[in-house]
Amino acid sequence: MPAPGIATPPSVPGTPSPVPEHRSTLITEIKETADKLAADGATRGDLKILSRVLRELRYAFKVFTPYRRQFKVTVFGSARTARDDGAYRQSVEFGAQMAKAGWMVVTGAGSGIMEGAHVGAGQEMAMGVNIMLPFEQESNAVISHDRKLVHLKYFFTRKLLFVKEVHAVALFPGGFGTQDEGFETLTLVQTGKRDPMPIVLVDEPGGTYWKAWYRFVIDELLRRQLVSEEDLAFFKITDRVEEAVQEIISFYSVYNSMRYIRDRLVLRLNREPSDALVERLNKDFADILVEGRIEKTPVHRLESDDEHLKNLPRLTMTFNRRNFGRLRQLIDVLNREC
Repeated sequence: MPAPGIATPPSVPGTPSPVPEHRSTLITEIKETADKLAADGATRGDLKILSRVLRELRYAFKVFTPYRRQFKVTVFGSARTARDDGAYRQSVEFGAQMAKAGWMVVTGAGSGIMEGAHVGAGQEMAMGVNIMLPFEQESNAVISHDRKLVHLKYFFTRKLLFVKEVHAVALFPGGFGTQDEGFETLTLVQTGKRDPMPIVLVDEPGGTYWKAWYRFVIDELLRRQLVSEEDLAFFKITDRVEEAVQEIISFYSVYNSMRYIRDRLVLRLNREPSDALVERLNKDFADILVEGRIEKTPVHRLESDDEHLKNLPRLTMTFNRRNFGRLRQLIDVLNREC
């Protein structure tokens, strides 16, 4: 269970809904899509991919469903990191501290950083999403044969689970895969395809991996205006595990979750902000509003599928759905000052 003082975790997409007719309608749509594939004359190869993807995700969702109201963090990093490496030791400590705070630790289930995070978290608080490759990787001993381990064929289904099913992401030094996962996560948050969440980049003490990466972002991306300065709010770089853990946990100290109700963005909060703070938000973040103001509001009837969050205070606004870095900055103000 979450540690004392931590709010009820927000549901991740896919948490069971109390409205059964919505489920039956969607299942009917899936069956209709399958019938259309037959009518389209889809090739055997295309059908094999779709069949495998649907089976993989169905099973993965079944595994994750019991834990969807449990805080979880995905840990990315190299499978090649040796156990005597400073980054490995950092991953062990990170996993231990997150588990102590009531968070489950999700990794690719392999060796290196993934193993270290699971060693720290322990089997009870570990979940794994393993990729089947001809040369690697066997599941690490912590998660191997555990009911919370999923085996997948495709990287894209695995990457979906890494981001969809969790409330935070931590990246340790790694190779192409780690860079890919890091940039994809940042892209999803930057474009609003994934709700805001804390993203921490963790070096070993005195390490340079993420510092060098940050210089590239500043010198080659920001300087060329390929990203905006507000996009730097999406992540935090540190070589201190305690700071990384605090960054993640504090993100949900006031902010809980968000959803759209038609053209309005609803922020669900663990504490109600003062009228003075709401007034200040309207002044400082007027640039992200299409029209109107940021206002306190009661729960909307269309939020019935989030029953466990119905008593939380809320703010609503007509957000422009473009400046997600600024939205993250607004959330940071709420977490600091509410």
